Amino acid sequence: MSYTVVDQKMIHHCSAVNLSGGGGIETYIAALVNSQIPGVSNQTITNLKNVEQHQFKLLHVHDLNMLADIREECPTIFTLHNHSSYCPSGTKYLGAQQKICARSMHFLGCAWGHLVDGCGSRQPQKILQDWWNADTPLQVFKNLIIPIIANSDYVRQQIINMGISPARVVTLRCGVQEPVGNFAPLSREIHQSQRILFAGRIVPYKGVELLIKAMLKTDHQVHLDIAGDGWDQPRMEKLAQQMGLSDRITWHGWCSGEKLEALYQQCFAVVFPSLWPEPAGLVTLEAYGRYRPIIATAVGGIPEHVQDSETGILVTPNHTQQLAEAINQLAHNYQKSRLMGEKGQAWFQQEFTIDVHRQRLENIYEKTIAEFHK
Repeated sequence: MSYTVVDQKMIHHCSAVNLSGGGGIETYIAALVNSQIPGVSNQTITNLKNVEQHQFKLLHVHDLNMLADIREECPTIFTLHNHSSYCPSGTKYLGAQQKICARSMHFLGCAWGHLVDGCGSRQPQKILQDWWNADTPLQVFKNLIIPIIANSDYVRQQIINMGISPARVVTLRCGVQEPVGNFAPLSREIHQSQRILFAGRIVPYKGVELLIKAMLKTDHQVHLDIAGDGWDQPRMEKLAQQMGLSDRITWHGWCSGEKLEALYQQCFAVVFPSLWPEPAGLVTLEAYGRYRPIIATAVGGIPEHVQDSETGILVTPNHTQQLAEAINQLAHNYQKSRLMGEKGQAWFQQEFTIDVHRQRLENIYEKTIAEFHK
């Protein structure tokens, strides 16, 4: 078998994702690759099958499907970005019941979830494939001894519940790039425009329907900007029309970086109404970086990124009235909105910039390398 030789004695990120894509994982890995950490290559490895792994200083793996090719010939760590290694559907959310799944992964329970609870496809072949895609990396996890990075305590606890030693799993919350531009604390003029922003995919478990229904209970001057697209958008646009909200909602579709920055600039708050347990949720950090408070549901890893009543407001998932009250609370109080945004920005600088994240990641690298050679 022939092997590929790359930059020797360097640290490499391993992922096949498109780093120019707009998803959370893509954005995060791209930020790491481009952050110029000393000794870290700016080239990702997209396949480990035919690579001599002993040549590396360390491999930082991000893709579950690469786990089977890790040979532990050099220091290696894995970052767990989502639920896919302990939930066949990848969501931990029962769509038919509109509630978070509390089951531990088990074939019979997960098959029931797909067939009855609506957490995934009802096609038998797809159920089996989903199970295989989750169970295979989980078994590899159990056989490897490499450390695992979880992007929230919620995710850390989920993988520990599946039998992974707590000593192997460390929480390192994500960092994001600081926004380009001259962002400043919320002005009274922008607040008076009464615009809020949702940025994300338009799929049922992201809570867009909940947000539209909450709009009916908010002050009539509040206007919602929706940045994103998804297969549920036609249904949501029809719902908004039926509720008489078409003139209070603007559908921007997928937005380029420049367009999205403009939408962040003109809103007084960012709304993150997810129903499924977000592993982390980078939207909160993006809001903080732009001096904007966040209104978010208390699910998954989101509460770890929101200081309730300080940097934003946490609401109960699927609670239309609470969400509407939180929006009205900030819509009617400029000083509170501005102060929350300022506190969020200060917390962002302290905990969530890519530079802070990089320093903590370097410490994990050093410890992993030292323990491997010891």
